[in-house]
Amino acid sequence: MTDPFDPTAGSRDAVPRRRTFSARTTRAEVRRPTRIRPVARHGRQHATRRWLVVMRWLGLAAAILGVSAVTVAAYATWSISSRIQTVELADASTGADAGTAADADGPIRGSVNLLLVGSDTREGQSPDFGDTQGSLGDATMLVHISADRTNATVVSFPRDLVVPVPACPSSSGGTFDPLDAQPLNMTLSYGGLPCTVLTVEQLTGLDIPYAAEVRFDGVVEMSNALGGVPVCVAQPIDDDLTGIHLDAGLHELQGMDALQFLRTRSGVGDGSEAGRISSQQVFLASLMRTIKSDAALGDVGTMYALASAASQNMVLSTSLASPERLASVGTALREVDLGSVVFAGYPGVPSDEGDFAGMPRPDYADAAVLIGAIGADQRVAVPAVGVAAAPDTSGVVPTPTSSGSSASDSGEPDSGDPSTATGGSAPGGSAAPGSGSAAAGAVTVLPPTITGQSAAAPTCTVGNAGR
Repeated sequence: MTDPFDPTAGSRDAVPRRRTFSARTTRAEVRRPTRIRPVARHGRQHATRRWLVVMRWLGLAAAILGVSAVTVAAYATWSISSRIQTVELADASTGADAGTAADADGPIRGSVNLLLVGSDTREGQSPDFGDTQGSLGDATMLVHISADRTNATVVSFPRDLVVPVPACPSSSGGTFDPLDAQPLNMTLSYGGLPCTVLTVEQLTGLDIPYAAEVRFDGVVEMSNALGGVPVCVAQPIDDDLTGIHLDAGLHELQGMDALQFLRTRSGVGDGSEAGRISSQQVFLASLMRTIKSDAALGDVGTMYALASAASQNMVLSTSLASPERLASVGTALREVDLGSVVFAGYPGVPSDEGDFAGMPRPDYADAAVLIGAIGADQRVAVPAVGVAAAPDTSGVVPTPTSSGSSASDSGEPDSGDPSTATGGSAPGGSAAPGSGSAAAGAVTVLPPTITGQSAAAPTCTVGNAGR
């Protein structure tokens, strides 16, 4: 059998509709201008008349430019939205289609819960990715943005986290039976994006009305649109499985290098899924800093290229598919200071049961602190970075400036350091885990089993050179 975590595996059996899984199978009419009489060339014009002529021309130019801008914007919006693929999410109580299309208009109000699922499907993707059949979840992240837009939390779930799977809708009608225990990434193959959403809703108790499935080419093209994402490597990465080899230092990752950096597991940290997640957090924090920089936000071409790349390589829930909804998510995230965007890994404990021995199961007790803070819209702080990440002590990580940024946008470590917590202080000056209140500025410090970082904290990925 091939290595279930080998991203370069060339093939695997297609999974039938009624699937049985083994424990180790884990993957956007200009009016013709009124003719203006030529000015007579004889005689002297009064200054007032000359001024009126100038103003007419300026008004005409403004009108043409205005119509052109609207036309271009309308075309861009149509061009992007016409390529978006959509899927209906499901009602958690029945597993049936929820019919959320009618709710897809207008901006999102209140808090946001959005599930992002990275898919390893090769369908419609570059031939460089091989010809593997089926699709599995390569990464699963819950993005929560508070209703007052003061904080955001991104929770990464291990792809091999063994969880119960609820009844999931079938694309041909009906439902698939619930499963007692399966790796989380199998849910994408079992019942598609709606099934993964239902599973994470059941795991967390949170309502997740928005979801998106991101494909390999999406990562490649979005990183290309930004001109690369700066990533610091503390120790060399040498991984033949993904084909990524990076020396220590700062790298501008884009295209296939960016994708394979996000996918490598054996090339970072201790070779575990937790290590891969912490390495991904280094990339995602830098991605957030890059996108929120003046250089990116002020460049219309870059923003269009990002949206275009996403629209061609993502499947969106119908509740998220309107331009207004997409724009409101971007606006909401843009309003949050970098220091208040925290990446955290969902905690797990090794299983010692049968087929799933050695694979993580949810640590429900510690996860309750994280999920409780999200449900209460509270800001969180992680006690430490993950096993494949390290604070940047060399100063090589760039800190892009952002107009109107606060001190927490400076790139200095902030919400990744529990000593900065302001709510529910415990002895020693840091907040006790789970003790944050709903008061403004309160911070919930997460248990030691939950690691991660803030988007403002410059960090480096620790490669496998020392292993």
